[in-house]
Amino acid sequence: MLIGICSDTHDHVEHITKAAALFKKRSVGMVIHAGDYCSPFTIPLFQDLPLHGIFGNNDGDKYLLMKKFDDIGATLHGSFFTFNQDKLNFAVYHGTHPEITESLELCGKYDVVISGHTHQARVDTIGDTLSINPGSVNGFDQDALIAFFDTENRQVKFVELQNEVL
Repeated sequence: MLIGICSDTHDHVEHITKAAALFKKRSVGMVIHAGDYCSPFTIPLFQDLPLHGIFGNNDGDKYLLMKKFDDIGATLHGSFFTFNQDKLNFAVYHGTHPEITESLELCGKYDVVISGHTHQARVDTIGDTLSINPGSVNGFDQDALIAFFDTENRQVKFVELQNEVL
């Protein structure tokens, strides 16, 4: 399965729109958002995507975020989310506390750990665990990024949103 991964959208409507279009174009089986949407008004931009998300440290109105997720048929899992896909165990945590992210990477329970928060794209193998940080959709004067993870070959590919034309 191809999984679309994003984080730290921070209300950047243009980049969120591009990310959602790319996820649809590549027919992802799942979209993981690792938190920091910031404002609930951005959630409908993910309409018609199999979106699963968690809260980040900058998500204000959590109740309205939950309602907006529900309105588009998406799932907001709270602050931490685990799932199994294609015999891989995943953990998703925003990354607010680096010690927690590191513990998830080192515990040996997860094949893939997805986090955000730092706004820095990163792929590392720690023991048998693949750690993925897709960077920031917002960009913050750096590259605005999303990632794709293929569960078959365990490959990660980053895409720069500012280079994409809709």
